[in-house]
Amino acid sequence: MKINKLSQHSGVSAKTIRYYEEIGLLPKAVRAENGYREYGQNSLELLRFVRRCRDLRIPIDSIRKLVKVQAFGTAPCTEVDQIVRNQLENVRDTIKEMQLLEKDLALLASSCKEHNVSQCRILKSLQTGTPPIY
Repeated sequence: MKINKLSQHSGVSAKTIRYYEEIGLLPKAVRAENGYREYGQNSLELLRFVRRCRDLRIPIDSIRKLVKVQAFGTAPCTEVDQIVRNQLENVRDTIKEMQLLEKDLALLASSCKEHNVSQCRILKSLQTGTPPIY
């Protein structure tokens, strides 16, 4: 199949497919006589796998490791488990950061009842880097 069809079936843009080929995450496509890239079912399955990993925000280097360990079906899952645990921890850290960000923004949003920019507590807080004072 050509790159546009692969893109449609995998949910990965043609530009990203070319990028994945460039960085070696996806094997280089076979070129037809007319120069067009031709992909098989294996490329489609690999792209769907990579897309799902990216949906989970797994870094490219970790995806590369996951692809590599899949080639050895009898290898232990310890590396796979560790990659997933690391990503889970990253997500939990991000959630904590987002919760702090939400708290700070909520405090800012409720800090100013003024109707004049010159008296705006939000702007003053942002300028000084200190929480608003009531």
